Amino acid sequence: VTDLVLKHCLFLKKFTIPQLAQKTRLSGSVITEIFNGLRKDGFIEIAKGDTSFRTALYEYQMTDAGIHRTLQILEESRYVGPAPVSLNDYRYAVGMQTIKSVEMTKAQLKKACAGLFVSEEKIQIYGAAINSAKPMFLYGPPGNGKTTIAESIGHALPGEVYVPHAVLAGNQVIVVYDEVNHKAVASEAASEEATDRPDQRWIKVKRPVVTAGGELTLKTLDLDFNPSSKYYEAPLQMKANNGLFIVDDFGRQIVDPKTLLNRWIIPLDRQTDFLTLHTGMKFEIPFDQLVIFATNLPPKKIADEAFLRRLRYKIKMDHPTAEEFRNIFTIICLSNRIPFDDDAFDYLLEKYQTSERAFSCCHPRDIVDQIIDHAHFAGKPPEINESSIDKAWEYYFVD
Repeated sequence: VTDLVLKHCLFLKKFTIPQLAQKTRLSGSVITEIFNGLRKDGFIEIAKGDTSFRTALYEYQMTDAGIHRTLQILEESRYVGPAPVSLNDYRYAVGMQTIKSVEMTKAQLKKACAGLFVSEEKIQIYGAAINSAKPMFLYGPPGNGKTTIAESIGHALPGEVYVPHAVLAGNQVIVVYDEVNHKAVASEAASEEATDRPDQRWIKVKRPVVTAGGELTLKTLDLDFNPSSKYYEAPLQMKANNGLFIVDDFGRQIVDPKTLLNRWIIPLDRQTDFLTLHTGMKFEIPFDQLVIFATNLPPKKIADEAFLRRLRYKIKMDHPTAEEFRNIFTIICLSNRIPFDDDAFDYLLEKYQTSERAFSCCHPRDIVDQIIDHAHFAGKPPEINESSIDKAWEYYFVD
């Protein structure tokens, strides 16, 4: 912690105790204690005093000895940010905020899936799978809502959790919080006393939703060490703890699916994972997350029975029926404020039958979008008719 404070001092040049407390997310009393030690060692000195003699209002600066010492520290690690939490505290916090404590209600799930055509039967299955916190496997032909449903489940996860800015393991810093995968919520009221606030090294976020697609490799599931900055970026599964991890387009990754599956077997089975530092030290972290695999490939071609049995919920997302297709088309027209025309829709159904093309849940949205695009460019209000359907069909499908 003292080394981290010195690095902040070097970059700030002139600094106060409140500034360092804000940068490191440590309390003013901790910074004051560290400052007393640094002054005793001759690393910092008072640059500007205050007539009230309140040390919190003093302005400090580094001495030549302090600068020299900090440059040595930067050779070991260039991490300059909030103070990390211990690995044990991280494990404890993940356990306290476990995804297993989530209780999804039917009303919450329906609200998250509003605007999508999801049957009561599927709502029941999704809800049971979420509350069990067991892995889900969504499979079926492309364009039928696997990714959309997975993301909707993520948005529906209730509650908030605390995520550390960074974790210290084996004297190495691992950055966990990032703004892409973690959505911060409003902090505690400014009127609260500092002693009543939670540890500022943790940030309150919505339950994380981490998505990885074709770019997923074994490397992204391991610690990412930056040789220049000399600290680590947490792997995706660590960032997803207490939330949702979506593995999209499963089977289309660069790495062989079976190799990827072997990497997941122990975490899925035991809810723990093992990471290795470049020093060779191996340590255990919690694997506490709802995992959803989504694929449009035949399940038995990308996974063996040993892995499939670990995926407790296997849900097929098949082509919609003609009635379901009509309902989806109606919802899309309604959301775009375009009148639904029965005769035009029957004409569209005939085109599907003639071409022997299967319905997909994404087709209504894409066809209506094309109709809107053509109408806007022509300076006319969009209409669902035979002419607009023909034009959208011609430029959307490949014969």
